[in-house]
Amino acid sequence: MPKIVRFHETGDANVLKIEDLPLSEPGAGEVRLKVEAIGLNRAEVMFRNGQYLEAPIFPSRLGYEAAGIVDAVGADVKDIQVGDRVSSIPAFSIGQYGVYGESAIVPAYAVASYPDNLSAAEGASIWMQYFTAYGALVEFGQLSSSDTALITAASSSVGLAAIQVAKASGAFTIATTRTADKKQFLLDAGADAVIVTDSENLSERVMALTDGKGANLIFDPIGGPIVESLIASAAAGGTIYEYGALSPEPTSTHLFLNMAMKGLSIRAYTLFEIVQQPERFARGKQYIYDGLKSGALKPIIDRSFTLDDIVAAHQYMESNQQKGKIVVTV
Repeated sequence: MPKIVRFHETGDANVLKIEDLPLSEPGAGEVRLKVEAIGLNRAEVMFRNGQYLEAPIFPSRLGYEAAGIVDAVGADVKDIQVGDRVSSIPAFSIGQYGVYGESAIVPAYAVASYPDNLSAAEGASIWMQYFTAYGALVEFGQLSSSDTALITAASSSVGLAAIQVAKASGAFTIATTRTADKKQFLLDAGADAVIVTDSENLSERVMALTDGKGANLIFDPIGGPIVESLIASAAAGGTIYEYGALSPEPTSTHLFLNMAMKGLSIRAYTLFEIVQQPERFARGKQYIYDGLKSGALKPIIDRSFTLDDIVAAHQYMESNQQKGKIVVTV
């Protein structure tokens, strides 16, 4: 029987349990993967805590991204065969189709081949981060070489993906990090400039770097008090994409007056706007595949854990020490 990760109550990482469960068969429109690697995402921590877009139904599985080999296909599945090397795209219910474990069933539409130049660990580290960055920066933001992109929390897997996507678009790319120990890493990752927010004034540095113009596109998963600095850092007519709410503090409502003075837009955004719309989904998948194949996009893996260490892997993610993707090998 395969080992499967489930949880029976919300809480800290210790609620995650590894259980031996019977092998399940895929239903119509589904495929089953023999999992080789799992990519961890902040969304899974939020889901485990009961703070995500959907609530778990216990006992609940979890996990969006896995790479593996197709070992069974359900009825009505076309273009996917047993033996195919694929990874899962986060375009499904995290609880219904969680991928943490040695075996995972997912909808057939939510798997895709990845380039042969990637390992299984890298294949499990692509779709969430690159679709999230692609949607805001390319599909909606139409980022170009005449633009400046400001990327906060830039050492996360999505932040690093956004740096790569912004650079591929030719934009001047500014990354932020709270502490100086990640500055050189972010420069090496492709950022044109890095602002250390614990010791530098964010908006003053952005304006200095852009000759007083500000950033046209701001990509932020934090929210809360930092939004005031982001508004001050924005160019006239710019857009702030908020794709997370890591800050426990709310955004102050008076800031919207400052937005009005610049004609700014703050846009709530998730990758589901891309993966649940067929034409956008197809464009994004092709963009990401081509970028990975050419090397313009390259997932950065921070650290690997084994499945038996899933609790430690979640605890490490919550420590915010990582520089890139956290992977669990199976």
